[in-house]
Amino acid sequence: MTSLSVEMLAADAVEPITSAGNAQLGIAVLAGIAVIVLLITKLKMHAFLALTIGSLALGSFAGANPAKTITSFTTGLGSTVASVGVLIALGAILGKLLADSGGADQIVDTILAKASGRAMPWAMVLIASIIGLPLFFEVGIVLMIPVVLLVAKRGNYSLMRIGIPALAGLSVMHGLIPPHPGPLVAIDALGANLGVTLALGVLVAIPTVIIAGPVFSRYAARWVDIEAPEKMIPQRPSEDLDRRPNFGATLATILLPVVLMLVKALVDIVVDDPENHVQRVTDVIGSPLIALLAAVLVGMFTLGRAAGFTKGRITSTVEKSLAPIAGILLIVGAGGGFKQTLIDAGVGQMILEFSENWSIPALLLGWLIAVAIRLATGSATVATISAAGLVAPLAADMSTSHAALLVLAVGAGSLFFSHVNDAGFWLVKEYFGMDVPQTIKTWSVMETIISVVSLAFILLLSLVL
Repeated sequence: MTSLSVEMLAADAVEPITSAGNAQLGIAVLAGIAVIVLLITKLKMHAFLALTIGSLALGSFAGANPAKTITSFTTGLGSTVASVGVLIALGAILGKLLADSGGADQIVDTILAKASGRAMPWAMVLIASIIGLPLFFEVGIVLMIPVVLLVAKRGNYSLMRIGIPALAGLSVMHGLIPPHPGPLVAIDALGANLGVTLALGVLVAIPTVIIAGPVFSRYAARWVDIEAPEKMIPQRPSEDLDRRPNFGATLATILLPVVLMLVKALVDIVVDDPENHVQRVTDVIGSPLIALLAAVLVGMFTLGRAAGFTKGRITSTVEKSLAPIAGILLIVGAGGGFKQTLIDAGVGQMILEFSENWSIPALLLGWLIAVAIRLATGSATVATISAAGLVAPLAADMSTSHAALLVLAVGAGSLFFSHVNDAGFWLVKEYFGMDVPQTIKTWSVMETIISVVSLAFILLLSLVL
């Protein structure tokens, strides 16, 4: 980025809420993040409260007027929830319909019936990637791990040989592919094109999930050779198998929002004329709100009604899907508030100026910042939101494809080395019956491989786009 573009950005920027110099501002950022880390890791405080307090601490350390800090935080919280809150809710509804109707089981059973032996790890990564498209990571884990344990037990497979591919599929979808919350917020913060980000994300995800899943699972199975813990293996009642949606309809419903968003991206690239009627139509149906809403409405019939749900049962399923996401919405919103506080304090401009002196490429810088926040807080979503806010000024003069790649670089960094301050770490540990060292050697290493390998492919794409 040229010095002229930096000056232009500075001229267009909103007046910072503090007059602190770069040194004080840098200390304030570190102090704010340290407060969040301390509250989450040591005091076990909910991430929503920790992010709220951390934002206020950041403003205080930067010497900002408390009233202005509060305004920045609430503005960021509101705009973030407004932009992604409905999408998170629609994704939760679709995921609940998929799980309760037996559609997820139908996909699993169909694919597993056609796979055996050496093909099984590849089948598991395929299942997890498909299941992980509309589901939150934690929901995907809860849904997939019982299947992993059943397959490992019945097929006499090493648990890591089956489990790592499934976890890799879910994690890659969570970090790189919208409509997951992290990528959606990063797209919004960086002004990236959702369709282009989705297309490039899929392109990066395929080789990444292969290397971190089936390939790495061979080594993970040697390092940690354990069997599925008997107490965790579910006993599935026979009535669950009586009536289910068929495989084709279930798969089509899951992929519908992705297909609509990809169609929009392709039309935007090929047509590139806002007045064109075809592009106008695809701009509407390919928007994430309409695409997910269409999938939910279709799913009520292809999943709910196909499973024999009454209208009342479908309504009940929708209601039950919304309650668990309240915490997610608050965390995402507070992360957006923290991001806005960083921006309004002038941190984005500071990072922009420093990046010129460091001569670090924007994609690598976005990845490194996300890695640092991920290691500190344990939350991939918080890391994505915060890092996207910090590097947002770098995307100002980027092309459409490079802005999308910056979103993916931030998402890749947010997955780096999950450890003891990450809820996912403990979820995997308990379900698989491992101790902490075993979990680090398998799950934590897998997450790091995903982060590094996806960055490598992102950097390669940046050379040709």
